[in-house]
Amino acid sequence: MRTYRIGLIGFGLIGKVHAYAYSVLKYYYDLPFQVELYGLCARTPETLARARDHGFQFLTTDFRELIGRPEVDIIDICTPNTAHLKPLLEAMKLNKPVYCEKPVVTSLEEVAAVEKKLPDYTATNQVTFHNRFFPAMLKTKELLENDFLGTPISFRFTYYHSGSLDPHKPLGWKQQKGAGLLLDLGSHAIDLLFWFLGRLEKVVGCSRILYPCRPDRNGQKVSVEVEDYALMLARLKNGATGSIEVSKVAAGSEDDLGYELYGTGGAIRYRSMEPNFLQVFDARSGEGFTAWPTVQRYRESSFPGPKFSIGWVRGHIHAIYCFLRAVHQGQPASPSLSEGLYNTRVIEAVKRSEQTGRWEPVV
Repeated sequence: MRTYRIGLIGFGLIGKVHAYAYSVLKYYYDLPFQVELYGLCARTPETLARARDHGFQFLTTDFRELIGRPEVDIIDICTPNTAHLKPLLEAMKLNKPVYCEKPVVTSLEEVAAVEKKLPDYTATNQVTFHNRFFPAMLKTKELLENDFLGTPISFRFTYYHSGSLDPHKPLGWKQQKGAGLLLDLGSHAIDLLFWFLGRLEKVVGCSRILYPCRPDRNGQKVSVEVEDYALMLARLKNGATGSIEVSKVAAGSEDDLGYELYGTGGAIRYRSMEPNFLQVFDARSGEGFTAWPTVQRYRESSFPGPKFSIGWVRGHIHAIYCFLRAVHQGQPASPSLSEGLYNTRVIEAVKRSEQTGRWEPVV
């Protein structure tokens, strides 16, 4: 049986989530292959020391050393946003399969650098937009593909956190240049909109930095360079129009992702704080919204059972399974790097619109 050896770059929260997902895949799925957490690249020796108990055979602070090792079959990039580009290009140069955290890159210049390499890059690749991989989202996609919604009319996506509401909370990398709310929470909502309803034609948006200064880790006041709140309107190529609102200063919120889709044939609603059900209205019956249980109903897995409540990590597990299955079959995966680059193009168009005060095309 083929064994795929994973080279993980980054071991913060998301790095640990990815490592966990690889480790438990065999309990959830009947795999035609095996997976081994082989190598880890982290920024500091201290992080590597803490990771020694996780089973990695090779530890380094140099991503080139990890990517270049012939034993490493797959590269998983889960560093902060601004550190994606260099290891991504290195892995593409060696034509190794890549699983990359979102956003793939943070600017149009970086988009161009990756797109330049794509024609020669043939390995399977996928971006970690894990929200696609919950049963409720998969059911939504199935309904849309079966024309349940009819002609799409409008949509509303929201993603709320409250983690930046405290003005005394120290500045982290997500509040510094190259990060920000649109790239963090906004990219998830944009990906779902694109996946559900198709390409965007034009966008307009605005944002707010609630606290212009925050303390750093040493207690010194430093400037905040990226947004705490953002609102965008979008018109899709199919004519549907709607909004995406994201916030890290939404009082009382936890990890609250929601969407509403309206069409001539019905409507679909979802809230991540009630993740086991999809709210569905069929205009043909006119009987009001119905709660459809989605729970843990995966075609590919019966563990721990289709009726048990689902959790946040489960989407990551299924996303990584779908990626590895595509690698094993030699097939493309989705969301691909190309889709991830398009996501960044949408965000850059929103930022342009804030500068120009006009609707901006998504190119």
